Amino acid sequence: MAKLVVMPKLGLTMTEGTLSAWKKKEGDAVKEGEPLFDVETDKLTNTIDAPASGILRRILLAEGETAACLEPVAIIAEADEDISGLLPAQEGAAAPAEAGTPAVVQISATAEPSGASAARVIASPVAKKLAKELGIDIALVTGTGPRGRITEEDVRNYKAPPAAETAEPAVKASPLAAKVAADIGLDLADLGGQGRILAEDILKYLESSREKTDEKVREETVPMNGMRRAIAKNMLNSHLTSPTVTLNLSVDMSEMKLYREQLKKQDIKVSYTDLLVKFTAKALTEFPLLNCSVEDNKIIYKHYVNMGVAVALDNGLVVPNITDADKKSLTEISAEVTELAKLAREGGLSMDQLRGGTFTITNLGAYGIESFTPIINQPEVAILGVTTIEDRAVVRNGEIVIRPMMTFSLTADHRVIDGAVAASFLQRLKNLMENPALMLA
Repeated sequence: MAKLVVMPKLGLTMTEGTLSAWKKKEGDAVKEGEPLFDVETDKLTNTIDAPASGILRRILLAEGETAACLEPVAIIAEADEDISGLLPAQEGAAAPAEAGTPAVVQISATAEPSGASAARVIASPVAKKLAKELGIDIALVTGTGPRGRITEEDVRNYKAPPAAETAEPAVKASPLAAKVAADIGLDLADLGGQGRILAEDILKYLESSREKTDEKVREETVPMNGMRRAIAKNMLNSHLTSPTVTLNLSVDMSEMKLYREQLKKQDIKVSYTDLLVKFTAKALTEFPLLNCSVEDNKIIYKHYVNMGVAVALDNGLVVPNITDADKKSLTEISAEVTELAKLAREGGLSMDQLRGGTFTITNLGAYGIESFTPIINQPEVAILGVTTIEDRAVVRNGEIVIRPMMTFSLTADHRVIDGAVAASFLQRLKNLMENPALMLA
């Protein structure tokens, strides 16, 4: 029985997805449960399995295109099964009156090749897109798919008929110019001259072409992918939603470095990010305003700490959450941070791991950053930016000494967090970091 494949809804907040890659081509056999296509959302990329076995009869959404959740993206059916009832309205409307005549789809005005304005063809979205990119008149391509449908492979295999030979040369050129043009594969007609073309004309043309080529590569327009679009939308939304204030405070990491070394001697290996999650979660339990959210002029206090840790990816970033970080041991936090970062880079995070955060830590210390202004991850009301640890000259007991210093950059939503509250939270976190024994108090 024919099966309509739809854009999945991978979480409560997901409204649309971008189909980033098909694992199968039209006409391929598919088995239920095997990978069918990749979906890119605002947070992650998921591989979607085939919901049924059969033939991938129709691809309705091309790679790179976006569709709302539950919108059709493909049809799986048997090779000889009638799928007309599942086709989009525009395809069904073009169905012929006589039985046995192939159904056709009218190419839209934007995709229709020149010289074929009245042509009707059956072609997959991927094939149409590829033909446009290659400059091929798709009406000239012979389809090998079901009912003569033109597939991507048909477009790739298409060979244009040879151009008719002219009886007389259209361009006059000196023997040297003709030889140079033949050696470099240049069509003398491209020079567009009216008179006899000389070798120096070719040199001038090549120099002009090189300048134009250099000019073209200076700028390139590339559409944002799904994750980049979502990041842009979320960052703008955060900026428009929260009036923010950012406070910076330096922290002496001497005791923290010693504490980490002592743990290492006990075969407990933790990163500074692990320690920050643990110590920040402790401070948040004492300053609940920094762990809340705002909704309809109401403050929602969270009696738990779901700590988000920003993970940089090649095409953006994600913020997986360590749930109940305030209740977990340092070793539990360390194992979870490592696992979440691994899943993030492999594209294996689930929606549950990406939602429900109450506070976020973003660490740019590895890049040598000394201070920055992090943007709040809505609907949270604060985010802690962490910078590099560097040796600085500081005054201790009236003497100048060298200490490993780190700067905390806290951005807070001024709707609910006043500067004094944010400063007090930073002071408390600084005190904990500089005196690890206080964690036992």
